[in-house]
Amino acid sequence: MGNSALKSHLETSQKTGVFQLTGKGLQEFPEELQRLTSNLRTVDLSGNKIEVLPAAIGNFLQLKSLTLNSNRLFDIPSEISKLKKLETLSLNGNRIQQLPSTLGQLKTLRTLNLSGNQISEFPSGLGTLRHLDLLDLSRNKIQNVPSEVSELQAIEINLNQNQISVLSPEVSACPRLKVLRLEENCLDLPSIPVSILKDSQVSLFSVEGNLFEVKKLRDLEGYDKYMERFTATKKKFA
Repeated sequence: MGNSALKSHLETSQKTGVFQLTGKGLQEFPEELQRLTSNLRTVDLSGNKIEVLPAAIGNFLQLKSLTLNSNRLFDIPSEISKLKKLETLSLNGNRIQQLPSTLGQLKTLRTLNLSGNQISEFPSGLGTLRHLDLLDLSRNKIQNVPSEVSELQAIEINLNQNQISVLSPEVSACPRLKVLRLEENCLDLPSIPVSILKDSQVSLFSVEGNLFEVKKLRDLEGYDKYMERFTATKKKFA
């Protein structure tokens, strides 16, 4: 991409606070963006070939939304924790294997999209994200949802298309969880904690494509209670 094109993008971004440059084959995070650290609120560099998100990303203190879907990122620098205004972090379709422990410092984060990466362990330390609405970990390699999941404040957790065979009953203790998606995993009926049906806030529990027929859920204790929540939510949005 020519320098003049990048230059005009930068000039526009200086006025709008938005920098969007998608599908241009970029191999590096544009260094020129450093000039706009005090302006930028939104950066979208999806569909490029970026392998490294530089530590300097921590300088973009006004950033509210950072999107690098479909790149080649292997990890996230710990300096991302400096983005105290960040509300949306979207890194779908990369090669990320684990998250930095500092991610839990992004106190304003509402949406964390990590679908289609290579994460094999359920991330820990996200319970401090008090405003998290959506955690999307679909299409990864997670096998186990551990008891720490109870700390999460998310309203929706998407774990579709992983390799999950163990689901901690503690998931039912998530205080704000309404939607739990576990389609196309390796769960059998005995591994479904009845507490999700009986004692949780979950009103949409999606488990198609596991090792049991979905209608068998009806045989579990607490199914009627779950259906009451499911129906009430449906009416609310009808």
